[in-house]
Amino acid sequence: MNIFVAKLNPSTDQDSLKELFSQYGEVSSVKVIMDRDTGRSKCYGFIEMDDNGGQAAVSELNESEFEGNTIVVKESAPRENNDRGGYNRGGG
Repeated sequence: MNIFVAKLNPSTDQDSLKELFSQYGEVSSVKVIMDRDTGRSKCYGFIEMDDNGGQAAVSELNESEFEGNTIVVKESAPRENNDRGGYNRGGG
C-alpha cells in the first residue's frame, strides 16, 4: 500500500517517518520529497508498507501530531502517468 503524508515538519527525515509507521507494520520504503533547488524538505512524502499495517496507519495517524505538526495521512492514489496537459504551453 502506498501512503501519502503531508504537513510534515521541515526537519522531519526519512528515518523518523519510518520509525513512526513501523509501529503499524512492515515499512518497505520511505521518501521525503526534497526541493531540487534548495535541498529543503517540501514537507510531504510517501511510505510504502503492507496493506493491513497501512490501513491501520492511515486510520491512526491522520490528523495526529508528529514532531510539532498536525500531519495528513492518506492512501496514495496510483499515478497514471506524468502527463500534465498534453502540449507545450510555451508562448514563444
